Amino acid sequence: MHIAIAGNIGAGKTTLTQLLAKHYRWEQLQEAVDNNPYLFDFYKDMQRWSFNLQIFFLNSRFEQLLEIRRSGRNVIQDRTIYEDAYIFAPNLHAMGLMTTRDFENYHRLFLNMENAIQPPDLLIYLQAPVEKLVKQISERGRDYEASISIDYLKRLNERYDAWIEKYDKGKLLVIDVEDNAFHNDPEDLGRIISRIDAEIHGLFPMEKPTTVGKPATAGKSAASAEKAEMKPLKKGVLKPLPSKNGAKPVAAGKAVAKKR
Repeated sequence: MHIAIAGNIGAGKTTLTQLLAKHYRWEQLQEAVDNNPYLFDFYKDMQRWSFNLQIFFLNSRFEQLLEIRRSGRNVIQDRTIYEDAYIFAPNLHAMGLMTTRDFENYHRLFLNMENAIQPPDLLIYLQAPVEKLVKQISERGRDYEASISIDYLKRLNERYDAWIEKYDKGKLLVIDVEDNAFHNDPEDLGRIISRIDAEIHGLFPMEKPTTVGKPATAGKSAASAEKAEMKPLKKGVLKPLPSKNGAKPVAAGKAVAKKR
């Protein structure tokens, strides 16, 4: 089983990858950040290092996908090769930070690689507004990310939403991280796990919400019952049902934004 987590810079991909790997006891494949020889230089001079950086990421994720196929192990992957090819590289080209010659060469290389790989069994997209991304990037305090502009994040978000709207390579689950604090709220994480179980095992979603670290139980408070009462929409997006007591329900997700 191969679950991949997609999302903009600062959306929480690494955190969710770690939490899900711990819950399912699966292998986690992290994005090559600490050992990336181009990342720091890229954020100082994007135009000079954009092609080098994207080639490094493309090759790194291609190696991960080949290893997934060879090993047959259950894995949670932090970011996908499709994001490199359909979001980051085209965005750099559109911003004039990657030449047309380099971009076309990059894209041909990706198309050749795509013939040798398989998409994930389930793609989880962490959708977040730019304000949320900025806050979380600031909180983690990586020096090389200090120069990331709001305009850059906004452009990436627009491309992410357009890509997800057309995604057709497999099962998709969209999580609105503005309304989901899975990094420190076990109930929020439990709802995500319940939706994943529903997608990969065919279980009825939310019938027995999962509490992280404990087995699911039939008994729960009225508040948690209301929070868990959801129905699936297209592509795995969650939408809250009206509350029985008139109170406003907690949203666990929202529909994908319309294409720009």
